[in-house]
Amino acid sequence: MPPARITPDFSHERACGGIRVAGVDEVGRGPLAGPVTAAAVILDPANIPPGINDSKRLSAAARARLAEAIKASATWAIAHASVAEIDALNILQASHLAMRRALEALDSPADFALIDGNRLPRGLTIPAQTLVKGDAHSLSIGAASIIAKVERDRIMCELSLESPGYGWEKNAGYPSLQHRQALARLGPTPHHRLSFAPLRKMLCEEH
Repeated sequence: MPPARITPDFSHERACGGIRVAGVDEVGRGPLAGPVTAAAVILDPANIPPGINDSKRLSAAARARLAEAIKASATWAIAHASVAEIDALNILQASHLAMRRALEALDSPADFALIDGNRLPRGLTIPAQTLVKGDAHSLSIGAASIIAKVERDRIMCELSLESPGYGWEKNAGYPSLQHRQALARLGPTPHHRLSFAPLRKMLCEEH
């Protein structure tokens, strides 16, 4: 019998003792193009939208609906690290930069942060703890994963109009077959992460 699927709850937030806890998550570490996007969300314990889960487990329509419900009922902020910052810092440090920016952009500061993953970003100004697979365990992190995913997908759809042919409106910059074939045919754009190995290899082969 397969193990029961884990669903996120509010236990990690409650364990903090009634303070303002922000869930923080990022999306876009794996794509070859586009920014990395992070979100911080402080849920209202009395008004948590039903259905929050790891954004990867939800359909695009469900994510869009939940993103609106989260924004209407919670304190939230979204932030990014650019392609230039990704190439200069590396993707891990750029992801952490986006997370710090999201926390700092909250209208009402959090007292504590639950960070998805196993490494805390450097330079946080509030106490925090990591939570591996946090978007599957914590409602706050799950909420952050949803609004970050919806926002980044929107950005990649806009960039696909500027740089057609790569299929970013469908693959969000991930290395799908269409994306890789377009890279071989058209070459990289200013929105591509030239520090990533597949792109470095392609550029080396061209010279």
